[in-house]
Amino acid sequence: MSTALEMQRTFAIVGTGGCGKTSLAEMLLFNAGVLTRMGAVEEGTTSLDYEPEEVRRRGSVQPACATYLWNKNRHFLLDIPGDGNFTGDMAWLLKGVDGVLFVLDAVDGVRPLSKKFWSMLRAENLPAIIVINKLDRDRADFQMAYDSLAVLGVKPVVLNMPIRKNDTLVGDVDVLANEARMFTDGGAAKAEIPADMADDVSLVRDVAVENIAESDEVLMEKYLEEGSLSPDDLRVGLRSGVLRGDLTPVIVCSALENRGGKAVLDAVESLLPSPQDRPAFTDASGNGRSPDPDGPLACVVFKTLADPFAGQLSLLRVLSGTINGEASLKNMRTEDNERLGNLLYLVGKNQTACKEPVGPGAIVAVPKLKNTRSGDTLCDEKAPFVLPMPELPPQLITYALAPREKGEEDKVYAAIQRLLDEDCTLKLARDEESADILLSGMGQLHIELSVEKARRRFKIDIVLKTPKVPYRETVRGKCQAQGRHKKQSGGRGQFGDCWIEMEGQPRGSGYVFEDAVVGGVIPRQYIPAIDKGIQEAAARGFLAGCQVVDFRVKVYDGTYHTVDSSEMAFKIAGSLAFKKAMESLKPVLLEPVVLLVVSVPDDSMGDVIGDLSSRRGKVLGSDSQAGITEIRAHVPMSEVLRYAPDLRSMTGGQGFFTMEFAHYEEAPPPVVDKVIAEYQKNKAGE
Repeated sequence: MSTALEMQRTFAIVGTGGCGKTSLAEMLLFNAGVLTRMGAVEEGTTSLDYEPEEVRRRGSVQPACATYLWNKNRHFLLDIPGDGNFTGDMAWLLKGVDGVLFVLDAVDGVRPLSKKFWSMLRAENLPAIIVINKLDRDRADFQMAYDSLAVLGVKPVVLNMPIRKNDTLVGDVDVLANEARMFTDGGAAKAEIPADMADDVSLVRDVAVENIAESDEVLMEKYLEEGSLSPDDLRVGLRSGVLRGDLTPVIVCSALENRGGKAVLDAVESLLPSPQDRPAFTDASGNGRSPDPDGPLACVVFKTLADPFAGQLSLLRVLSGTINGEASLKNMRTEDNERLGNLLYLVGKNQTACKEPVGPGAIVAVPKLKNTRSGDTLCDEKAPFVLPMPELPPQLITYALAPREKGEEDKVYAAIQRLLDEDCTLKLARDEESADILLSGMGQLHIELSVEKARRRFKIDIVLKTPKVPYRETVRGKCQAQGRHKKQSGGRGQFGDCWIEMEGQPRGSGYVFEDAVVGGVIPRQYIPAIDKGIQEAAARGFLAGCQVVDFRVKVYDGTYHTVDSSEMAFKIAGSLAFKKAMESLKPVLLEPVVLLVVSVPDDSMGDVIGDLSSRRGKVLGSDSQAGITEIRAHVPMSEVLRYAPDLRSMTGGQGFFTMEFAHYEEAPPPVVDKVIAEYQKNKAGE
């Protein structure tokens, strides 16, 4: 293993929104000498939040990359957004790193969304250091934040404890070294451990040493025999335990006040893995690819960003081999060859040419790749390898988009289509029923900021319309109906005549068409036209313009004319028969119901359950663990289209939810009346 690669670190900064991740990154870059002054999120001056939408809302909406040298060793960091609207691709981003700084707010500790993020990095077997940040805040409580780690199921090793005075972080205690340091303008100076902390420090140190000993049989035996471990034993045992995922170091800081930054940088370098410490990457067949700098070339594109000057920037993580700008790699999805060209180091939006070859673990940006997108593997065509990417979560909300000026629908579609290249959690479609442009995303804010970005970049005024609820119609019972189309207008006429039997089917059965015509009363070539006419009429709906589902049609009789009959005539006849049958069967409206899983602090549970009941929700159950309650409920989709801001208000920003389609249920009369009235109003307006 080369020394340079052995000391290289590639890590992500992960945590919920507002815990200070970007401020932490800013502190690390400042202490490493990359920045000459620290920016502030509240002032919109940080190096990693540079998009106008991020500056305006004072929070990250896309990941940002940076590189720095610490003790002359190259490190790469990835700052991942913490708002649930912008974390849909986190599983892909984690494919680009070897370890994680997991950030908690000292005021709130582990939040419900923290638990979800933690399970994701554990699924990727990524070692982590927990950073308890914001110890400069009034209500900061280290002990509360530490106790809240129980919900994550970790075996913590506290590396330092805060020394606070007048609600300010003034120093910390190095627990394993058993010494204090007080922060000064120039760094930190050694000091005596405050007398009122001595007992707590001793207790925490005993737990830390025991946890390190328990993670290794040899160390455990030595600890039991001698009653202690040497500093070297603790250092080696801690690192090996972290790499295995058995131990989780805990470190404290105040990023905003630039206190504790060097300790975090040292912890990253001494405890997180190098690229060669991680296991081999495996493809879908289980074949391994070790992170060998002399091995065959392979890179994964874990994120695509837009740059106003360079165009598309592809963020590459080198999996194996060593690359330079001359490399030509095969895209395993498209089978095209891509010449890399300029390799760039990033610090936010600032780019520096990467002049040296880079090996495993390096994150570089490559501009203007021809047909490469997020999730693609690029490799040596003589040694093919594809890194499987995790499945992304389903989109939670859909809005209809329209141009403010009629006739610019294609421009709107094209503008949003370009956003999809950099945001794989967006989904774009056209509604066949209404011809609306539909944009689906991870939440209301995600959609709004994506549209805002499209407006700014492509200079087109886009209007957000009410989120679409995919209501359906269906029928009960059985009836027979005739569809007869006869038209004479001089010359050849039009004639089609069919009899159908139509009946409702169990929910989810779909549409079934049966040909029961005998004796040639309808020629065989016209039967598919009847089927098509029925399907097209069903797509247009009967009650409220919603697709009719779950019914069976049997065509069993009819007549035809040897001259005037045609496929078009029988298609119209099928449509007329369907409409008559619908009139007889008294159709019902179905509304979509979603499975909503809401995670909230225990003290918000009552409010949330009461709110779900007011939305016609049916609570299926709840489970509480370490101060966090998970509630599962079936709720009509129409009642939770804009649920995110309401949940944020009820839980003080600490709740989060996932939502997926569950089933259709018959809508109650007030909902039916409202949907029909809105449909008729829109139809009259047309």
